[in-house]
Amino acid sequence: MIKITFPDKTVKEFEKGITGIEIAKSISHGLAKEVLSVGVNGETYDLTRPVKEDAEIVFYKWDDDEGKHAFWHSSAHLMAEAIEALYPGVKLWVGPAVDNGFYYDIDLPKGKTISEKDFPALEKKMLELAQQKNNYIRKNIAKDEALKYYSEKGDEYKVDLIEGLKDGT
Repeated sequence: MIKITFPDKTVKEFEKGITGIEIAKSISHGLAKEVLSVGVNGETYDLTRPVKEDAEIVFYKWDDDEGKHAFWHSSAHLMAEAIEALYPGVKLWVGPAVDNGFYYDIDLPKGKTISEKDFPALEKKMLELAQQKNNYIRKNIAKDEALKYYSEKGDEYKVDLIEGLKDGT
């Protein structure tokens, strides 16, 4: 068991490995619907990341910068998935959340472009994918495994990005 301390200093015990969304649901389903990320000992976690040790936690919603950041980060992943579906052969680099939204650096196949006239189709695809309610689950993998995956996929920008990282980051 681990001890979770809430902002009001209330302490509850949970099974080791519980996720932020499970903790939120244990408090109320309303909270679980609103929470976008959780602070664990000062580090922002996505809602499906296991909490493995005693921790002080805080729930982040849309009104919190950390909540917006988590929402926009997930939105960038969703947009990348939509772009891959609409533009086969696209190469992805990074898709970070920024202060007022998100973006994704991409390299389209030769002869392809995206302009404002393409945004409705992209938005429609994102909504279609979002309605599938697929879970985005964090998966930590070794650097060599990530390099193998993106090399086999032919995504040299991700390979270049990963090669610049230390293993374990």
